[in-house]
Amino acid sequence: MAKNYYDITVALAGIAQSARLVQQLAHNGQCDNDALSVSLKSILVTDSPSTLAVFGHESDLSVGLDTLPCVLTNNRQELSAEITRYVLSLMVLERKLSGNPQALNELSNRISQLDRQLAHFDIESETIISSLASIYVDIVSPLGPRIQVTGSPEALQKPLVQAKVRAALLAGIRATVLWQQVGGSRLQFMFSRNRLLQQAREIVAHR
Repeated sequence: MAKNYYDITVALAGIAQSARLVQQLAHNGQCDNDALSVSLKSILVTDSPSTLAVFGHESDLSVGLDTLPCVLTNNRQELSAEITRYVLSLMVLERKLSGNPQALNELSNRISQLDRQLAHFDIESETIISSLASIYVDIVSPLGPRIQVTGSPEALQKPLVQAKVRAALLAGIRATVLWQQVGGSRLQFMFSRNRLLQQAREIVAHR
């Protein structure tokens, strides 16, 4: 069956967006809040009519789409290599998660429990971000290997920044699960980069 490169690229942009947010937070202590909101909301979408609907609109993935060329080209700049490392680490961690039915079930239960909090708090609130971070720490991170986040020690020492980083990583796992579901694979990521890059540019051209 032919691969749907549009859906695969959209999901990959979701992964790249999370990776870029982690990088922004780690280096600057802050990030693109609109992009963060999109990524966090995607965690809660468990039944979607389309791949794009998990995130909203193409414009909601602007940060991810703009980041993809860093990931898909052999850009050796330090910051680009950092984002690529995060993306690849999320792919490895997602495979560990998908191979663990107990962890998947626990993850689903914990996410569904957020509905009660979301009746009182926005997705960007410290309360929800802390809950999402806890889900990542309790369920996903122990599956290993742990993702090493690098940046400004001053920024990374702040509890809220730490929580946002973990929540963004959980969103990255969500996007990676989606990427696998629509036909994404590590081999394709390695050997079909030009095709993915072309598709990303087409999306950017008419978003």
